[in-house]
Amino acid sequence: MALESICGMDKLPFMKSFGYRTSKQTIEEIRVASSNMDNPLAIMAPPYENPRESVKKLNALSEVQIDFDHGTTTVGFVYQGGIILCVDSRATSGKLIGSQSIHKVVQVNQYIMGTTAGGAADCTYWDRALTRECRLHELRYKERLPVQSAAKYISNVAAEYKGMGLCMGMMLAGWSPEGPSLVYVDSNGLRIHGKLFAVGSGAPNALGILDSDYRLDLSDNEAYDLAFLAVYHATMTDIFSGGVVRLYHMDQGNWRNVANKDCQELHEQYSGVGNQQTP
Repeated sequence: MALESICGMDKLPFMKSFGYRTSKQTIEEIRVASSNMDNPLAIMAPPYENPRESVKKLNALSEVQIDFDHGTTTVGFVYQGGIILCVDSRATSGKLIGSQSIHKVVQVNQYIMGTTAGGAADCTYWDRALTRECRLHELRYKERLPVQSAAKYISNVAAEYKGMGLCMGMMLAGWSPEGPSLVYVDSNGLRIHGKLFAVGSGAPNALGILDSDYRLDLSDNEAYDLAFLAVYHATMTDIFSGGVVRLYHMDQGNWRNVANKDCQELHEQYSGVGNQQTP
């Protein structure tokens, strides 16, 4: 029953009804319900044939041209104490601020976390789909899905939807038998394993700080301070980044939210504004 619940099959009519039903109806319901087990990606495609070509034709005929301006700053790096993920919380629609309280670090499970950048709907949906796949893997094989395999799943999704408007840039972080793993995946199907990444419109500014001060032998407090400083500088120079800066620390056993600091608080801390005394 746990597997049926994860797949959503326990909510379908043929799992509930005990009245008269023809075998043809039941077979068709089972076929639709289990189609995602044959190809988990196909069921999410638009409801018409050749979606890549159809989407292009619909965009050409439409009088409304949608051009997304994406903005965010997410930072992740590996050091001797584990993995640090640090993100801002601003969501924008063009030059308009949609929200200042978006959570851009997503818990996939106890051992894997991800950051989101790009289209909020795309990132949120496929993070949830990844959570389901991780749980199904645990139920089937009695072991957790490695971070590298989770990243490959998202990469395969991106390849399947290439040219159909999918927009996302993720970092997936977790612990594997080999040690801490940090992987960058985007909607172009790019998948890179590394020790340090910054993703989003504020990434160049954050990397300017990280490239100068990052090293593997950082202490915990030094790592926290470096992550906050990198995202703070990005929020000060990138209008699409801002709000609350959230910092997460992942080690071999678990993860925790270390602190959440408003950009104004960080500005006072790093620029010395709050330390100035009036005569």
